[in-house]
Amino acid sequence: MDTVRILAVDDHEMTTLGYKYILEDSEFEEFTVKVEIAKSYDKGKEKIELSARSLPYDIILLDIQLFPSQSKDPRTGVDLGLLARELVPNSKVVFMSSFSDNYRINNIFKTVNPDGYMVKSEIDELSLKAMVETIMRNPPYYTASALAAMRRRMSSNIVIDDQDQKILYHLSRGVNTRDIAPLIASANTTVEARKRQLKSIFGVKNGNDLALIEEAKKRGFL
Repeated sequence: MDTVRILAVDDHEMTTLGYKYILEDSEFEEFTVKVEIAKSYDKGKEKIELSARSLPYDIILLDIQLFPSQSKDPRTGVDLGLLARELVPNSKVVFMSSFSDNYRINNIFKTVNPDGYMVKSEIDELSLKAMVETIMRNPPYYTASALAAMRRRMSSNIVIDDQDQKILYHLSRGVNTRDIAPLIASANTTVEARKRQLKSIFGVKNGNDLALIEEAKKRGFL
């Protein structure tokens, strides 16, 4: 019987151990599962690089946030996903994250185009097993929240560029308009002009920032 090799990367070791015990104890009709774990960005990077020189993993499970929230290290699981796409293109990449907001999910699909996305609050033994079976036979695999985020975005006929998307995101995080400009390498006047245009696009021309944020959420942009 074939063995499906999985790498699980998460800075919380108990999480990866949970994946390992559940999947290795599960019964699959066509294969068995072997899970390796990495509890840091650097260890995950090392294992991906080693697999590229020997035997690539069949599936790579990645958390997005791999450092404490107070850490200034900018590296994330998205960076590991991009690395995997470059070094082991035949490995299937699945994100396992607590983030369920549309902005993050859609941004990840734009940059990495993963084979699956599971919101951690929706993960259990059955969904883990179903994910592996689906990824190995006919990907992609999404949990309900991830799929809903994608559908909301796809159902909208509004098209905005990356700069506009970033402005919406920072506004939704409570960042003042005057503080957004340096975050997106732009001028204050440009941010103000783009914000006015966004309000017009989303049909809240005379509304405040909150009205813009709420409408963007409804349309799947946040």
